Amino acid sequence: MAEATVRQRQLGRQLRTIREARRLTLEDVEQATGITSAKLSRIELARSAAKPADVLALAQMYECDEQLVESLVAVSRDGKKRGWWLNYGEVLSPWLADQISLEEDATTFRTYQVQLIPGLFQTAGYARAVHARLAIGATSEDVEARVRVRRERQAILTQPKPLEMQAVIHETAIRSLVGGAQTMRDQLEKLLELAALPNITIQVMPSETGVHQGMNGPFSILGFPNDNLDVVLLEGLLTSEWVEEPERVTVFDRAFRDIVAEAWSLDQSLDFITAQKDRLK
Repeated sequence: MAEATVRQRQLGRQLRTIREARRLTLEDVEQATGITSAKLSRIELARSAAKPADVLALAQMYECDEQLVESLVAVSRDGKKRGWWLNYGEVLSPWLADQISLEEDATTFRTYQVQLIPGLFQTAGYARAVHARLAIGATSEDVEARVRVRRERQAILTQPKPLEMQAVIHETAIRSLVGGAQTMRDQLEKLLELAALPNITIQVMPSETGVHQGMNGPFSILGFPNDNLDVVLLEGLLTSEWVEEPERVTVFDRAFRDIVAEAWSLDQSLDFITAQKDRLK
């Protein structure tokens, strides 16, 4: 059986939470909807995909409000959603395929990065330099494919209803020379261009800041209209972890708010990025 996607796990957890809040047993639901206890259990545990018609029947039985019904049905419809990134299946890890799929439907993306510029902001030259050094065992063809994936992902920032993105980048990443001076100058110029868009906010975390929440490491929060479906991505060298439980996601939400408060203001941040760009002649 294929591994469940983040969407399927989100949906199952949400349906179970709602059912238990209504004090309904699996048998109660079976009697009211005809969906067997075994089937509902598999859906809640993300061991099988939920059909939109079944989710609609469950949401209506649970007396969910109209917005929640629409949200749950949409998640079930897109539970195994895959798009243009299928063409890169051989070079995409399962977690990255999940991330791209989620980015397509997310409304907000908040990220704190320490060593690297966020992937959705990277130029081709910067991304190529990163993958060439950090993608263990990747061939030159793999590197170029990953660069194309990174570039294609960025379309969500400029589409008609763009993703709202808020990034805090540590000073270390701004000062680094990934790919050399010209590559880094181009990258910083790209940051300034992106920061001019109404849906993008960029701040810099100064090195002189004392202890702050970002010292626990980089992370990203993908937000959705139904905030119970928000998720956090913790990226690692060989693997990455999804944080999906609402109570744990809330911890990262608070941490990100603290990070934003500790970072330089928008104007200070853009002035710093501009100064770093200008010194790279």
